[in-house]
Amino acid sequence: MLNNMTYLETINKVLRRLREDEVASPDTSAYSKLIGEFVNDANRLVEDAWDWSELRTLAPLTVNENSVVWSVTGLTNMDKILEVYNVTDKSLVSLGTQDGLYESQYLGENPKSVPSNYVLTGFTDTSASVQFYPPADKTYQLIFRFVGRTPELVNSSDVVKVPTAAVIQFAQAMAAEERGETGGTSASKLYTIAQSSLSDAIAMDAARFPTETIWYSV
Repeated sequence: MLNNMTYLETINKVLRRLREDEVASPDTSAYSKLIGEFVNDANRLVEDAWDWSELRTLAPLTVNENSVVWSVTGLTNMDKILEVYNVTDKSLVSLGTQDGLYESQYLGENPKSVPSNYVLTGFTDTSASVQFYPPADKTYQLIFRFVGRTPELVNSSDVVKVPTAAVIQFAQAMAAEERGETGGTSASKLYTIAQSSLSDAIAMDAARFPTETIWYSV
């Protein structure tokens, strides 16, 4: 389903569909650079449409009773935290609220215990500051499962991690729309084909995780 094509391979695939010559690198010509931009736009569109299994990864965190603010590292280009699992207690840690955190910290509503809720208090592309309530009463091993989006495709060997068929079809549609092409399939038809390909790819990926049924339309 994914094919794992490189950035250059994807550009050339789009160029062939547009009846253009292939290139040796993404910046060979002004037009190949433009197609590269469309590939990146299409790649981001497809990535944002679904929490693809290829983009999901794990980050461990150890918490204890000695602190209330923790830094989760290794969140490369984090887009969304899917869940937090308490390995020690064999339980899920739920996304909490600022009100719940406030009550725990300042009103004494939650004495130290098993952390059952987390609140993100700040984050970057690679790390997140997180607080738990109730605060930990001992050492716990946690696992953050998250979705990390890929950085912009730049080098020829950069790999497209989401279904390349949909990326190629959306990029082709963008290119056809840009140059007002009427000699082949219309841009609107190409967008329809691309959307159908994306929907099929989402359904296939969702089938790998049947308990996760939420997806997003583009």
